[in-house]
Order: sequence, then C-alpha cells, then structure tokens
Amino acid sequence: MTRVPRALRAQYWLLVAGFAVGGVGTAWGLSAALGHAGALRWVVAAAVPLAYVVGFLGRHLDANHRPSGIASADGGQPVRGTVGVANAVTATRGWLYAAVFGFVAVSPPVGSWWRWLPAAWYGSGVVLDTVDGALARRVGRRTVLGARLDLATDTLGFLCAPLVAVAWGRLPVWYLSLSLARYVFKLACWVRRRRGRHVGDLPPSRSRRLLAGMQMLFITVALVPVFPAAVVTPIAGIVLVPSLVVFGRDYCAVAGYFGVRDEGDAVEDTSETGGNAEGGSLR
Repeated sequence: MTRVPRALRAQYWLLVAGFAVGGVGTAWGLSAALGHAGALRWVVAAAVPLAYVVGFLGRHLDANHRPSGIASADGGQPVRGTVGVANAVTATRGWLYAAVFGFVAVSPPVGSWWRWLPAAWYGSGVVLDTVDGALARRVGRRTVLGARLDLATDTLGFLCAPLVAVAWGRLPVWYLSLSLARYVFKLACWVRRRRGRHVGDLPPSRSRRLLAGMQMLFITVALVPVFPAAVVTPIAGIVLVPSLVVFGRDYCAVAGYFGVRDEGDAVEDTSETGGNAEGGSLR
C-alpha cells in the first residue's frame, strides 16, 4: 500500500472539518426558517452524499500523484504532501452538491429565499467545475486523485440536483434517466468484461463535453424558482434526448461496434487518465 504523507492526511481532515462547519451553519439557518425538524431532515439527507465525497477522497489520497504520462524529476510518481488548491476546489463542489441534495427532504415556503439556494449552490458547483481543472494545469498540480475526484463529483451532481428538482416538481421523473445513464453505461461495460468481451477506451468527444455543459446549465435554470414547471418540462425532453443518444454512441464505441477496434486496448476508466479532469464529462 502506498504511504500517505502525514501532512496530506492532516489537510484532508482539515477539509472534512470545514465541510462539517458549513453543514452546521446551514442547519442552524434552516432551523430558524423551517424549525428543528426541517433542519434535521436536511442534515440527514445531505449527510449521505457528503459521506460519499469525504470517503472517496480519503480512500484515494494515495493517488495524489502525477499521472503516469507526466514524468517527475526523479522518474517516479511520489504522493504529494498537500491536497492542492485544485483538489480542494473539486471537493468543495462535492460539498455544494451534497448541500443541494439536503433539500430533497425539505421544501422551503414559496417566496422564501431558501428556495433559491439549490440553484445557487448547484450553479456555483458548475462554475467551479470550469475552474478546478484549469487551475490544476496552470499550477502544475495535475494528479490522478484530481481526475478521479472530478469524475465522481460530476456524477454526484448529475444525481443530486435532478433528484431535488423532481422532488420539488421542477422536473419530470423521466429526466432522472440522465442520472441513471452513467451507471447503466458502467454496468454494461462491466458485463462485457465479465464475459471476456472487448471493452476499449472511451474516445475524446467535443459533443460529450458540450452536452454535459448544456445539462448542467439546464439543471441550474430548472432549479430557479421563477420558471414554471410547465415551461421547464418540454425543454427537459429537448435537452435530454441528445445526451442519452451520446451515451448509446459511447457504448458502441467502447464495445467496438464501430470505429477502429484494437484488441490490445487497455480497459481503462477515463478517470485514471489525467489531472483534474476537464469539466463537463458525463462518464
């Protein structure tokens, strides 16, 4: 097992403490607006995805090193002793998405400013998604941990925010097919591997990133309480279909149904290939 530097572990716990303080502060504010029972429901709901983010980060601290394709000065890939600003930004996105999910269990009164928080927090996470990867590249802190955490956080956001939108009647339940699509994609690839079938690398795609960004923007808008659900629902179908089609196309690509097929391709998750991943990946 790769040794995790003590300083890195200490910074990890500092991040966890910061997330806890943020959660307590939010719960205190909610208790004044919705009562102690409402605040408690928010805490319980938000704690589930937050525990996932904290646990994921803690389990992968030993991956806080350069990707294998980037050579270090001594030729090795030592674990860095600090979390790094970019990884801290990505982890903060995870906190924001978890905080959004807390509202799946509570519904502030119409007209309350608390109803704006899910849109504000998810939108902030989307903005930070455009920052963390660029920041990692600018300061030379691309890490395998960053790539894994970025992908996990993206996936979490695509699950938490739509669930809140559906619970509040802002989006139709069938929009959750977007949240399930990545898990279906991963399951299908796993089944192929279990059967000894070919599973290639996921090819780069501009349309994939474009559609992911479009979905993030749409989800943010859908959570804004000023737009009626009667307007949001038809748009949901328009933006959803292309993304589902791309998932199907990507599965056909990794399965070798079209394009160049190389039986020697490594079975790789795209989360292993670089520093903080480019924002907007649905995989």
